[in-house]
Amino acid sequence: MKKNSATRLRKIRTWQPGKKDCELVLPLKNKESNVSLIDLASNDYLGLSQNPELIEAAHSTMLSEGLGAGGSRLVTGSRPIHNKLEKELSEWLEVDKVLLFPSGFQANIAAVNILANRHTTVIADKLIHHSLLVGIKASGTRIKRFAHNNINDLEKLIKECIQVKPNYRPLVITESLFSMEGTCPNLKKIAALCRSYKAMLLVDEAHAIGVLGDKGRGMCFGISDPITMISGTFGKAFGSGGAFLATNHEIGEQIIQASGAFQYTTALAPPLAAGALAGLKLIKKNPHWMQTLQKDSLSWRTALLKEGWTTSKGIGPIIPLILGTDNESLSKQRQLEANGLLTIAIRPPTVPEGTSRLRIVIRKNLPTNTLKKFIHHLGEKK
Repeated sequence: MKKNSATRLRKIRTWQPGKKDCELVLPLKNKESNVSLIDLASNDYLGLSQNPELIEAAHSTMLSEGLGAGGSRLVTGSRPIHNKLEKELSEWLEVDKVLLFPSGFQANIAAVNILANRHTTVIADKLIHHSLLVGIKASGTRIKRFAHNNINDLEKLIKECIQVKPNYRPLVITESLFSMEGTCPNLKKIAALCRSYKAMLLVDEAHAIGVLGDKGRGMCFGISDPITMISGTFGKAFGSGGAFLATNHEIGEQIIQASGAFQYTTALAPPLAAGALAGLKLIKKNPHWMQTLQKDSLSWRTALLKEGWTTSKGIGPIIPLILGTDNESLSKQRQLEANGLLTIAIRPPTVPEGTSRLRIVIRKNLPTNTLKKFIHHLGEKK
């Protein structure tokens, strides 16, 4: 790197069982010095992205299968590792069919376009991910938004849709763990509501899969009322990359036969599929990881509320610290970073005006004094 470069490197310290601290180096624009930071920002909830077993699985598959798949799943891209990952995921989640995608963004677009068309009305939580909104726009459907996690508002909109279009099933879309809010909807009630009105239900489990639900199988697992489709990713708790859709046999076949997002893209890179499979095996072997992570998340929430800070209710590892203004959020980000703590200021349009925040992510195996250090360097609430 040139001496006059405006880019410096920050080292994000992560922790693994039985290993010394590892450092992941990421670019940061500003000064030239190196700073060692505790990662409280990434979605690597279980620290698996640097786990030796995942790295070895990816490396071994890369040597035998190559770096990229070289083609779509329907041409030359399908490899045994894809089929194995899909099979093990479907058994773990107890669903009929799982199909892999190169990214969660792509999987969500595919999901909406398979379930909805110009005759469908989509009823979506106001805070769903941008990828789902892109999918809705691409499908040509109409969209109605219900207040965040508000069952009564959802039911009202479903009734209105049925009255206007009695011959077309509405599609309800929500997330199981909202990425900027850290909140979870009552999926049992939503699923029961959809069943009673014969509405379809798509749930984005990207941030919950691997860390919430029975043995990390997400918040949809175990719900008796059928959920039409689940989307999930491997780039978060699984420590790899790529995504999947989980559904029944009939819709799974529709994806294979009619989804351009599945048919006309190079298949998920085999090393990433191998890494995701290794991550899945570790998650299955260590259900206590999820329990510990939820316990730690509760401790952080409780401590922040005790200090007078505003955050949301939730059980997951995402904790938004609502500060209000852009300047205050950025100031707190810089203040914490200067003291070795990496958090990121989230501002509009990602979140509504007046709700700029620090998005704090609790990760497995943080040093025991991290919460105390964070509270100390955060300072008093003004």
